[in-house]
Amino acid sequence: MLWGSVVNKLWLTILVLVSVVLGLLTFLLLEFFGNFHIEEAEESLLQTATKVSILMEEINNKDTVYDTAERVQDKNSRIAILQDDELWLSGTDKESEPLPDVDREWLLQDTELNKAATEGEDVSKQLILPDSDKSVIVVGTPLQDGSGAVYVYQSLSVVRETGNQTTQIILLGAGIAFVLTTVFAFFLSSRITKPLIKMQDAALNVARGQFGTEVPVVTHDEIGMLATAFNKMGKQLEFNINALSQEKEHLSRVVNAMVDGVVMINRQGELTVTNPPAEAFIHDWQFENGETFHEVPGVWLEIMESVVSTASDVTREVTIQGREWVIIATPLFEDAAIRGAVAVVRDMTQERRLNKLREDFITNITHELRTPISLLQGYSEAIIDDIADTVEAKNELAQIIHDESLRIGRLVNQLLDLARMEAGDTNLVMEDVEINPFLERIVRKFQGLADEREIKLGLINTVERSTYHFAPDAMEQVLTNLIDNAIRHTDSGGAVQVLVSDEKERLVMTVKDTGRGIPEEDLPFVFERFYKADKSRTRKTARTGNGLGLAIAKNIVQAHDGTIKVTSKLHEGTTFTIRLPQDTNQ
Repeated sequence: MLWGSVVNKLWLTILVLVSVVLGLLTFLLLEFFGNFHIEEAEESLLQTATKVSILMEEINNKDTVYDTAERVQDKNSRIAILQDDELWLSGTDKESEPLPDVDREWLLQDTELNKAATEGEDVSKQLILPDSDKSVIVVGTPLQDGSGAVYVYQSLSVVRETGNQTTQIILLGAGIAFVLTTVFAFFLSSRITKPLIKMQDAALNVARGQFGTEVPVVTHDEIGMLATAFNKMGKQLEFNINALSQEKEHLSRVVNAMVDGVVMINRQGELTVTNPPAEAFIHDWQFENGETFHEVPGVWLEIMESVVSTASDVTREVTIQGREWVIIATPLFEDAAIRGAVAVVRDMTQERRLNKLREDFITNITHELRTPISLLQGYSEAIIDDIADTVEAKNELAQIIHDESLRIGRLVNQLLDLARMEAGDTNLVMEDVEINPFLERIVRKFQGLADEREIKLGLINTVERSTYHFAPDAMEQVLTNLIDNAIRHTDSGGAVQVLVSDEKERLVMTVKDTGRGIPEEDLPFVFERFYKADKSRTRKTARTGNGLGLAIAKNIVQAHDGTIKVTSKLHEGTTFTIRLPQDTNQ
């Protein structure tokens, strides 16, 4: 586009302005010189007529006057002397354009020309000669004695020729001025806009993030001052961007290091900021509610609607996978409008249940010890009181006392092992383990129990490496506990699967069953010591346990720098997932 460039705009503006000025000036000059040439011709003819009139007054010899008149007349004009009833007409110059003759009647019949002879006034008029198409200028001056007048006439073509020459000169000058103005305007506009183009390129570089771009300062006028200001702006912008980046990085580190989850959501319902604890909460929410991992959790949309409607803080408590979460959302304002909300997600489960777990520990240990101690006391009293009257009866009572004492010993040893692990005193013998024989041996150990309970026990191994680095005895204890729990809590006709795979330099072992599942409110506490989902404390043989197995398993996995996680739905099954880090250079 012609008007899309500043150079073209400035250039065309100057050209239009100069063209208008030159046009007006040319028009005025042509008008002026056109009238000027006619007036000059009239004045020259009138001077000639006056000279002849003076000669007629001073010289009595007409022949001499006529001869002198022909000498003083211009070669492009003719003189007519009207005196009394006589008309004398000068001849025409052979080198000039011939002019037709005029007669006495023609001069006298023109009212204005007749004034020179009758009223004694100088006259001037443009006429067309009789019997001709020639336009002439006629001037007349009266004779001093009032007997007539002297007339001088000249063709207008001579005046027009002079005017045409003047017109050509004016037009040529205007054309030269227009060309020079065009060149000058283009040069001036280019010189003015060249720094602006450089500033445009520099601005685009700044927009791309190249804040160190500078515009050269070649002048000290307004454009030079603009370039200096642009360079200062770029440096200040670079400083501000770096400061903002550092602040953003600091804020990101602080947010990611927070124990509580942080979520920022905009008015469109999009999550713009999350940290790892918040992502873990979102994952559990989506798993609990069957949402896809690409959807924004419905709880955030509800909170956002509440924040917008109330324009104040909103607190919401939700329970996900048995864990109690508190969400505190605060609106974010942009001027007077709400542009979003920031929410803090805090896991209150541990805080709310800490005292209860301490109390439960005493209750559980008391419960676990009360039964064997009661048995020991009762059967020992039976032996002392000779209730058992036969050797076989006494041996049976002694065997029960022995079994219960072993049971108390195992409980105490497990408590000691658990306390030692939690204190960090875990002696693991790490070695490279052939993964396939290791897993097959553990699964084969439970195959008989699974067949007896009519449960399908399977192993799915998709790992790519043959050996992995971990403590085999400790990990066998973990898997044994998980598989045993899965079989004991799965009804006949169910299935238990052990799945092993690689995942981002980690060994992933999963024990999945289709059993009764774990109630949602119990999920956060399955790895706590003495915690049992069976609140009735019934002593069914198939489900007997002291509640320490999962706590020990968790500590063993953590001693490997790994993680263990449980997900479950009631009456659908439970999944335990273990992730152990591996050195890929081994």
